Amino acid sequence: MAKRKRLTPARPGGFAPTPETGPALSARGALGPAPIAQVAGEASASAALADLAQAMEDARSDGRLIDEIPLAAIDPHYLMRDRLEQDEDELRALMSSIRARGQQTAIEIIAFETPKDGKTFGLISGWRRLTALDRLYRETGDPRFATVRAVTIAPDNARAAYVAMVEENEIRVNLSLYERARIAIRAMHQEIYDTQRAALQGLFASTTRSKRSKIGSFIPVVEAFDSLLRHPTAISERLGLALSQALERDPDFRARLRARLLEVQPQTAEDELRLLNDAVGETGRAKPPEPPVSEPDTPAPPRPRMRSTDAPALAERVTAHPAPGLTLRFTHAQNRIELTGDGVTQELYEALQDFLKAQKAGTRS
Repeated sequence: MAKRKRLTPARPGGFAPTPETGPALSARGALGPAPIAQVAGEASASAALADLAQAMEDARSDGRLIDEIPLAAIDPHYLMRDRLEQDEDELRALMSSIRARGQQTAIEIIAFETPKDGKTFGLISGWRRLTALDRLYRETGDPRFATVRAVTIAPDNARAAYVAMVEENEIRVNLSLYERARIAIRAMHQEIYDTQRAALQGLFASTTRSKRSKIGSFIPVVEAFDSLLRHPTAISERLGLALSQALERDPDFRARLRARLLEVQPQTAEDELRLLNDAVGETGRAKPPEPPVSEPDTPAPPRPRMRSTDAPALAERVTAHPAPGLTLRFTHAQNRIELTGDGVTQELYEALQDFLKAQKAGTRS
């Protein structure tokens, strides 16, 4: 007769895990999580995290997510700004508002695929807000102003980025025809558009055909005189069209007017407009043309591609009025400061010289 094996009573703490028995029983007698359940739980958590990351990325690319971006990471000159003149008083008012209540509206930026000169983002719209925050941070050192609230948009290419900036400013500000022509020229310089017609239709699709035609008439004026004009936004539609016609019918008009602008260097908008009107009158005293009403039905001949190395000096100018009779202009891209007006005297000239010498001496010490 076979001998029976005696069984020992179960221990109060349950079974300890062994290679044979598998997971231990808990004190309550229940099994711990099975390996397959643990793997399934981890996979579910990973999938949820991946879904969340994708949702965040989709929100960021769709412009629905606001990030805090360091000022130093953003290239403010990624696009040429279409607003030519920036009023210093308005900029100071914006700085006061941000100092008191913080940044209220996010700027728009584009992420670079690879860093460019240490910058990882390019500015699409919000130049004044970015400039105001940068000045506040430089003046105060307050970390509140070291970052900017930004929405990252993902235009398919540089063409879409230009259109985004132009459309935003078409709604927000009343750009002059000169400024609109300027941005079309830069788009052609960067070979975003092959022809003038394509640039006008692409950048200003939301405007009327008549206005696009007028913008096109200003393009030769910008190409010929932008680097010499001090008050180009004051040029009226009628005068701009007359200048464009004079450039077309008189091959020597461009050289004569450029020489005149260099010789006289008019300081005020009134003086500059008077000089331009006189130049138009000298071409034949013809009545300036009426504004065109529509674009031609036949495609315009392609304009030659223009390289950025041959581009005129297209850059923003900040204008201030530090004292009665004085106008101060600063063009950052050209490292240029202009001080004009009745208050510019010999005494002011000497005082500026003394100030600059003192600054230089202080730097050396």
